Amino acid sequence: MNVKRFSARTAREALSLVRQAFGEDAVVLSTRPCTDGVEVMAMAPEGIEHIERFSAEREPAPVAPAAPSLPLPPLRRPVVPSMRVREEAAAALPPAAAPTTVEQDVAELSMSTLSFQDYVRERMLRRRRAEQQAQEQSRAEAAAAEARHAELQTRPAPPAGNLLRVRAESPRAEAPPAAPTPTLHDDQPEAPAAAPALPEAGVPKALAPAAEALSPTAQHEMLNELRAVKGLIEDRFGALAFMEKLQRQPRQALLTHRLLDQGFSPVLARKLADGLPNDTEEIAWAASVLERNLLTGDGEAALEDTGGVFALVGATGVGKTTSTAKLAAAFATRHGAANLGLITLDAYRVAAHEQLRAYGRILGVPVHTAHDRASLDDLLELLAGKKMVLIDTAGMAQRDARTRELLDMLSHRSVSRLLVVNAAAQGETIDDVLHAYRASSCRGVILSKVDEAVKLGPALDAMIRHKLKVLGVANGQRVPEDWHRLSAHALVQQALRSAPHAAWRMDAADVNLVFAGLRGTPVQAGAQALHA
Repeated sequence: MNVKRFSARTAREALSLVRQAFGEDAVVLSTRPCTDGVEVMAMAPEGIEHIERFSAEREPAPVAPAAPSLPLPPLRRPVVPSMRVREEAAAALPPAAAPTTVEQDVAELSMSTLSFQDYVRERMLRRRRAEQQAQEQSRAEAAAAEARHAELQTRPAPPAGNLLRVRAESPRAEAPPAAPTPTLHDDQPEAPAAAPALPEAGVPKALAPAAEALSPTAQHEMLNELRAVKGLIEDRFGALAFMEKLQRQPRQALLTHRLLDQGFSPVLARKLADGLPNDTEEIAWAASVLERNLLTGDGEAALEDTGGVFALVGATGVGKTTSTAKLAAAFATRHGAANLGLITLDAYRVAAHEQLRAYGRILGVPVHTAHDRASLDDLLELLAGKKMVLIDTAGMAQRDARTRELLDMLSHRSVSRLLVVNAAAQGETIDDVLHAYRASSCRGVILSKVDEAVKLGPALDAMIRHKLKVLGVANGQRVPEDWHRLSAHALVQQALRSAPHAAWRMDAADVNLVFAGLRGTPVQAGAQALHA
């Protein structure tokens, strides 16, 4: 066995020297960096037989008793073990077998390699045994769970006089006898007298003897069913009480019917109907309450007079670019185009920035484009001397994942966000937009497309419930003629004047149907704090 060292500038050159010396089947023992480049130790392929014979004589490979050893593929080159494995293999040798020659050094290296292979084999066997034990344990647990379930299914039912028999025979428990109709106090109904009073935890005293025969899971299911029955009884009696109240008080029924026809939410309509005085005209009183609770910016300085940095955000197609142009034109008319700066972030829509650039050319104001947060900060620093800077953003759906990225990009301390809301959208859609665009942290709201809205009630309802301020109203495409600052009185009167189509008008039966399932619906924040 002849072991040689080869040094070269690169590993490829060193391996070429090895092939020239020992051929294509040469065995590479180790490689390491040196001063010349790379040093490779190699030997002829005949040395493998000598190493295997020597290792078989010195120390046979251990075999795991629990499972058969895995067959190893023939090795062309022995794997070089780590330093820790070398030290352990060297420590296991007797003192008399300490290597003194090059051949013994090579033999020790091959023994360390074989020991490392045995270590890998034993580790794979232990991992396989652990996986098999985990699978057997999971199968045993599943079988035990099926056995417990079968035992509960085959267990005999309690005696006939017990309340639990009703539960075993029918999935729906019978409702108790009808109790006197409860009165409605401040949107919270009193519990019927016949409804069973359940404790917060544990089994009721009346059911304790029979419940002892059930498992904890069955007891928990029984309590859930009893609570569901109690809630159903309260909801039904509450709805019946409210409908009876509407029948006994036709003025409240008329007010509720009118508000629902104008697009206001049932929660707000119910709150107004509950607070209706006896000696006033219902529609005029409701209009006055809505006006006091609708926040508008007509009593303070206009945006074009205060100045600042404003970013117009909102869903796709609500009119952000047109509203930006209207606000810019209103400012330039009063304070001059030299004090105005325009920035666009809309790089997603085709020719979106070109629309704003066209408005900028008309006003004589250059339009800058920002693609990320760093460029936006640079532009804001560049335009710091302007009295007003308007930022037109990209239109994104309220459930788009990029909406949060856009809001984070506009989290500059000097930027105030203005949320543009489509007044012609559905009430549920407006609520979703307000939540997604964090309307509570915005400077205010701009109602766009008021001229397209058949009913203005849903938009005003959302503004009242979320306590948002309406800073501007856009009712057309003309710039800047269709930009207005309307008062709460004008907006409420316009909402109450809308006439719904006959197919969407609700009659008395439809009103009862709507309010029949509202007792379990929580009142949203804002609707329970109306200033009468």
